[in-house]
Amino acid sequence: MKQRLAVRLAACGVAPLVLLGGCVTVNAPDKPIVINLNISITQEVVYRLDNKAKAIIQDNPGIF
Repeated sequence: MKQRLAVRLAACGVAPLVLLGGCVTVNAPDKPIVINLNISITQEVVYRLDNKAKAIIQDNPGIF
């Protein structure tokens, strides 16, 4: 009986310390947050002409 009482008292003393040990504080930063968005976009266009279209263009260079 005395052991149970001792365990209960120990648990009551330790429980608040465990609960307080897990506290988390969140503070706003002193400096503003900077997000660097240097994005490079390149585009490559690949085209293919069939032989008949290529021959027409070579025969009539003034079309385009």
